[in-house]
Amino acid sequence: MGGMSQDRTQDRTQDHISNVLAQRYASPAMRAIWSGEGKVRLERDYWIAVLKGQRDLGIPVPDGVIEAYERVKDQVDLDSIMRRERITRHDVKARIEEFCDLAGHEHLHKGMTSRDLTENVEQLQVYRGLQLVETKSIAALIRFARHAKQLRDMPFTARTHNVAAQVTTLGKRIAMFGEEMLVSHQSLVNVLDTYPARGLKGAVGTRLDQITLFNGDAGKARALEQRILVHLGLPRSFDAVGQVYPRSLDFRAVSVLTELASGPGNFAKTLRLMAGHELASEGFAKGQVGSSAMPHKMNSRSCERINGLHVVLKGYLAMAAGLAGDQWNEGDVSCSVVRRVMLPDAFLAMDGLLETLLSVLDQMEVFDAVVATELNRYLPFLLTTTVMMEAVKKGAGREGAHEAIKEHAVAAIRDLRTGKIVQNDLLQRLAADQRLGLSEAELQRVLDHGRANSGDAGAQVDYFAEQVDALAKAKPEAASYMPGAIL
Repeated sequence: MGGMSQDRTQDRTQDHISNVLAQRYASPAMRAIWSGEGKVRLERDYWIAVLKGQRDLGIPVPDGVIEAYERVKDQVDLDSIMRRERITRHDVKARIEEFCDLAGHEHLHKGMTSRDLTENVEQLQVYRGLQLVETKSIAALIRFARHAKQLRDMPFTARTHNVAAQVTTLGKRIAMFGEEMLVSHQSLVNVLDTYPARGLKGAVGTRLDQITLFNGDAGKARALEQRILVHLGLPRSFDAVGQVYPRSLDFRAVSVLTELASGPGNFAKTLRLMAGHELASEGFAKGQVGSSAMPHKMNSRSCERINGLHVVLKGYLAMAAGLAGDQWNEGDVSCSVVRRVMLPDAFLAMDGLLETLLSVLDQMEVFDAVVATELNRYLPFLLTTTVMMEAVKKGAGREGAHEAIKEHAVAAIRDLRTGKIVQNDLLQRLAADQRLGLSEAELQRVLDHGRANSGDAGAQVDYFAEQVDALAKAKPEAASYMPGAIL
């Protein structure tokens, strides 16, 4: 049995399985936040910050010790750390030993428990991940607003239940998806503005060991924590927390990612449907292949990716929900097992989704002629509510008018579908029905006016664009962000 266990350990070392979210979808910036080396560097910076704070508050630290740690903090050997962990069976102890051996000193981690390190560093990863997501979400909103303004007045067949319903504009439709993302972005900002660090509070949250180091001075222990908050850059901290921060906070973070992905998800699904009717395209790169069997195919693969990554996010949200409200007094490994997978991968998935969304928004095309052809085909049907209001004004009963219009609309649709007619003649049928009391000329005026009558769709686009413009001015780095190349 011992030999078998050793062989399996060696196999894990030699046969590395990559993280598909990191390697295929996420950007270098997000990978850097969540990579193994990146986390070790954050931990080492954190340890040094604690050591500096302790020194400044009166705990003796020999000259040259901090400088020795700083000189070697970027010498990260994950294999060496893993060899130590196989002996200690404790990840933090292995990383302490590695860093201390590199520096030649043993002054780290005084008065700290493992969670004083890992909780805060993981929260820093979450916070920086959320900041990166915010930048990219604003970049996406800017693109949504740009398309909405460009297509502000293009008449378009809106659908409900995926069936032609009424006239809108394509710009208003895009603003609808953008506004959903804008509201979710506001939720993200609220999470960032109120995100609390766990802080430096010891094994069960009492700060006992730090207070002991400071000879019973609880004020200095609290002052040390305030210095650490400045180092982390987090807005506030829990006060009465225990060894671990509540996992409902992880649920909140992953939840806001999932919410933020919903507007893009709806947009991507709609663009896929539009592509199927040749109304629009997400773009098709030179050399791209849609199908290994059918040369003509130009699949909406990037939009499909957005929808797929949104499903992945909802899976991680379920994992986060499983931990929220399910803590056994303090931290345990059943929690760690889930979080090691859930936290990095949720952010990698969201990052890949946003990178893909930005690429789609940069490359999408709208085919005006096909949009106009579809509108002409459906326009008489789309205006039936207006026709009914005109008939009511002429004295027809509302329910009677509804029934008459329905009869003719259903018959016209059936004849178009079966090829009995090739032009939509609904207006002529309605004009001949005395129950409505409308002439063909009156109905033609309804048609001519209705082609461009999309209510206050234009004003809705303008309002959405104004809100996004304000965001762009406040975050100029987001306005200039360009996505990397996607597979």
